[in-house]
Amino acid sequence: MRFGARHGRSCLIGEGCYLDVQDTSAGEFSEDPMEVLERWSSFREWARSQDLAEGLPYQDRDLTCPVPAPGQIFAIGLNYRDHAVESSMEIPDNPMVFTKYPSSLTGPRGDIHLVPGSCDWEVEMVAVIGERARNVSEDDASQVLAGLTVGQDVSERELQLQGTNPQFSLGKSHRTFAPLGPCVVTLDEFDNPWDLGIRCELNNVVVQEARTSQLLNGVPALVSYLSGVCELRPGDLVFTGTPSGVGLGRTPPQYLDAGDVLVSTIDGIGSLVNQCV
Repeated sequence: MRFGARHGRSCLIGEGCYLDVQDTSAGEFSEDPMEVLERWSSFREWARSQDLAEGLPYQDRDLTCPVPAPGQIFAIGLNYRDHAVESSMEIPDNPMVFTKYPSSLTGPRGDIHLVPGSCDWEVEMVAVIGERARNVSEDDASQVLAGLTVGQDVSERELQLQGTNPQFSLGKSHRTFAPLGPCVVTLDEFDNPWDLGIRCELNNVVVQEARTSQLLNGVPALVSYLSGVCELRPGDLVFTGTPSGVGLGRTPPQYLDAGDVLVSTIDGIGSLVNQCV
């Protein structure tokens, strides 16, 4: 199942077509994607019986952020070995956790509003929580997921890294610094949800390319680790980390300029296409 939002309204997404959730369910499920995620188990049961062949056509530009108001966004740093090396940082013994604040979210076709400083790109696989959970084992982690989506962890490096007490969360939470989408894809849509091709293109040039199986801490391990401290709630997001190829790690460093276009893709999920302004 592919779940998303069209002009802010929850929808099921098929090949070039969609079903409006509220209209199709005669009001049983809400137009608000966050309310749907709160009832994810019953929604999935209902969605299985729907015929997407009866859907209406849509354009990619119609899709908006599929999880527009999460209560919590967790982000993981240095979770690909090569990215830790290019960042000249040691690989942490445990997952390195920070946050992106929800006000940084934008949609799969939203503009990225650059700020003064050094704005960088980071394509990431994002796990979407679908059930309340505490102390989840790695074996059971899949049961609390709504699905997977694509994210960009846009980062202003000067604020992120300044001083002896770096501001990771603030440097990554400017307005529109968290493009997300184009949809949330349930795990049963993949042959192996933990081994997907991931890449980022800047102005039609591939700058990042890897496989999500290269994550040092995979999604089940992250869900288990985080739920051992925090209650995970429907709609929460986990940005799982970025592979090598970011602007900071280049010689010389390269950062985003107005007019640049980022295309962030994960196989089996889709692409974000975001222009910098």
